[in-house]
Amino acid sequence: MSAVERLIGPLTLLTAVLAVPSLSGCSGSGGEAAAEGVRVYIFDNGEITGLDPGLFNFAPEELAEVDFVNRSYLIVHPSGTVMFDAGAVADAVFDEHGGGPVTEGVVTASRPLLPQLEAAGYRPADIDFFALSHYHSDHTANANAFAGATWIVQSAEREFMFADSPQGIIAPETFDQLATADSIVLEDADHDVFGDGTVVVMSAPGHTPGHQVLAVRLRDYGPVVLAGDLYHYPEEIATGRVPTFEFDAAASRASRERIRQFLRATGATLWIEHDKATHARLPLAPEYLE
Repeated sequence: MSAVERLIGPLTLLTAVLAVPSLSGCSGSGGEAAAEGVRVYIFDNGEITGLDPGLFNFAPEELAEVDFVNRSYLIVHPSGTVMFDAGAVADAVFDEHGGGPVTEGVVTASRPLLPQLEAAGYRPADIDFFALSHYHSDHTANANAFAGATWIVQSAEREFMFADSPQGIIAPETFDQLATADSIVLEDADHDVFGDGTVVVMSAPGHTPGHQVLAVRLRDYGPVVLAGDLYHYPEEIATGRVPTFEFDAAASRASRERIRQFLRATGATLWIEHDKATHARLPLAPEYLE
């Protein structure tokens, strides 16, 4: 394989919990300086409608909102850029439909991803690092566009993605070019992308073998956790319920507890990637938060 892979050893839960408060940069001029110039852009990748809440162990009346939004994110740091997730509908499909709204199964999207990225001032060639929360197809549609970046991935996730016959909610043709991308391959570990604690990929397995979230320190907004599919509905937080299709429900619960401790230690805000209420309060690119 031509990818350059850097294996980073596993973190124990204790080590991780002790380490993460530094990400908040609670006080001190050094912590404040590290957050200068960090921005988050949020991209509209459509909506997911018509799902059965029973898949998530809920009845419809137990949820404030049944349908999902679909989002992806660009983090801009003075030392580089990180793209997190890649949408549910490939940009090429929009071209086939003349640029209008596209419906694929339960997903309807009206805006391709790359023009939104360009409106924010960036092209795929400008992306230094690429990370997926996980391999499910509603997060990987444009992953191949970022194969020129360094891919940050958990080893267990990578192995599943490139298995001979991967099963589940997966579209290998959307990410097959990552197989030869320069990669940072993590062994159930966290990774401080720029070495200053402002942008950290955190291992959070369970939903998939190597699911991960992204913690970002913003100067004005404060610290946030881009949670991927650690949760789908806010109601999962209070009830402790997990979807029926988790790869490992026990691991999901452990990951949720770890991130809960991180949120408590840092005061970070949790952004549930599919939650309408969360993203109704947040600006879309080309606006940004810092």
